[in-house]
Amino acid sequence: MSATHGGYYVPHGSHWPILGSIGLTTLLVGFASLLNGASGATMLMGIGVLITLVMLFGWFGTVVNESLKGMYNDQVDRSFRWGMSWFIFSEVMFFAAFFGALFYARIYSVPWLAGEDVSTNQHLWPNFDADSAAWPTNGPAALGGEFSVLDPWKLPALNTLLLLSSGVTITLAHWALKKGNRGALVGWMVATVALGLTFLGFQVYEYIEAYGEHHNLTLGSGIYGSTFFMLTGFHGFHVTLGAIMLAVITIRCAKGHFSHDNHFAFEAVAWYWHFVDVVWLGLFIFVYLV
Repeated sequence: MSATHGGYYVPHGSHWPILGSIGLTTLLVGFASLLNGASGATMLMGIGVLITLVMLFGWFGTVVNESLKGMYNDQVDRSFRWGMSWFIFSEVMFFAAFFGALFYARIYSVPWLAGEDVSTNQHLWPNFDADSAAWPTNGPAALGGEFSVLDPWKLPALNTLLLLSSGVTITLAHWALKKGNRGALVGWMVATVALGLTFLGFQVYEYIEAYGEHHNLTLGSGIYGSTFFMLTGFHGFHVTLGAIMLAVITIRCAKGHFSHDNHFAFEAVAWYWHFVDVVWLGLFIFVYLV
């Protein structure tokens, strides 16, 4: 059983960490096998995903039950907050790497290949001229094929409005939670989830449009296509995770799991969702507009 000693929470033994390790390892091996064309890779990935989902459901369920039983103290609350803070920091660094790749390719690599740096041009791609270096580029010798960029003032602008609006609705939900207004709390949370899911729907439509004949913007469309889909794709994955977490928190709000002074799980998801909003603003500016 769990116990507290001197104000410090001592968790009980748990099988969830090792189960999570097995699930993630199985998923990784399956994905590596898929990249190498091995048979049974898809099934192996599916097993890894299933094990990971079971782990997540069980582990978070255990934490929720322990919290509702009052087993956590202030020290545990601080630990949760520090843990979530470091997790979001790691996500910031994750996206910083991709933004850095975009910046390096656009500001340094492409101009160097075009002749700004003579040695780079001569040794790496002597036939790459300045006309081919206009951003967005499909790579030296048009290796990525011809494509056109998406209009930022259509779906991207609409998605920006959706995410910014969701940032407002989850803030209103937080205020309702602090005031003890469960009806408004659940209503604003449902609105936030709906806005997030609508964003994902429009992004799927945007990808279909990008791969269509009108734009022909794909992962193979040079460095622009690579960075475009890596940044927007991973962001969409984070929005998907955020929407799932928001849906779970909405159910917990409806069940009355939170009080005005004890609702860190809500705050953690809200932090994550605001982080997703900020990343999208960077994407909209540096990928679509600039």
